[in-house]
Amino acid sequence: MSTQLTTFSRAGLEFEVVDSGPADGPVVLALHGFPQTATSLEPLTTLLNARGYRTIAPNQRGYSPGARPSGRLAYRVPELVDDVVALIDDIDRGPVHLVGHDWGAMVAWSVAAARPELVRTLVTVSVPHPGAFARSMISSDQLLRSSYMALFQLPVLPERLIRARPDLFDQMLAKSGMTAEAIARVHTEVIDTGALTTALNWYRALAMTTPRAVTGRVTVPVTHVWSTGDTALNRRGAELTADFVTGDYRLAVVDGSHWLPEERPDELAALITDRIESPRG
Repeated sequence: MSTQLTTFSRAGLEFEVVDSGPADGPVVLALHGFPQTATSLEPLTTLLNARGYRTIAPNQRGYSPGARPSGRLAYRVPELVDDVVALIDDIDRGPVHLVGHDWGAMVAWSVAAARPELVRTLVTVSVPHPGAFARSMISSDQLLRSSYMALFQLPVLPERLIRARPDLFDQMLAKSGMTAEAIARVHTEVIDTGALTTALNWYRALAMTTPRAVTGRVTVPVTHVWSTGDTALNRRGAELTADFVTGDYRLAVVDGSHWLPEERPDELAALITDRIESPRG
């Protein structure tokens, strides 16, 4: 029997893990995004557990209390990838079915490109392949939609603004479709626990990550999920993603906001299950 994980370690850091479902079921490794923790994935993972899948969702670097190194260099994409690789090694059940939402999708794309032998199937939600995202910046309104990212890369100022005027941050999240309940969890699990700076360091490390680390093509079977009401990401990046996948690729377009794991868990669980059970069409 497999042992249920509560934590895993890498390079002196300790990460929290939510491990649920049948211990010997096929493993789905799920990665959360900003500004959320693994609890944002519970509506989705609960449904996958009911379908017989074991789901493992870590609180990633910057979010787990024992994994908050200082300085933006510690949050470059290769470090985030190596965290996931260490977790897969700990599970000792690879290759896994990998799912990522928002920033978790960025990490999932990078893991699949760098270590395809560890990934059986990939489902990315909201954020397209990084190469497609970069191309969409110059061929659509994506640059304007991503303008907030420039603010988040500044030192100190973003968290000072959020703490001084939390109502403005809440309004931004609400306009993107996040529910009041989910916004309250952002405060409880991220802002109030002191994780805001380390969560923002993911953005600050972008300039320190080489393009080669995030532009590799993906050979594993992929489903990318984009939602019609996503105010942060337009359809252009989702369409261009096909150019960066050499394995079987599907684009699933669903109605909803950016926050699909909580808003559309049934539909998302069905897409994940379909990808797992028919990986190559």
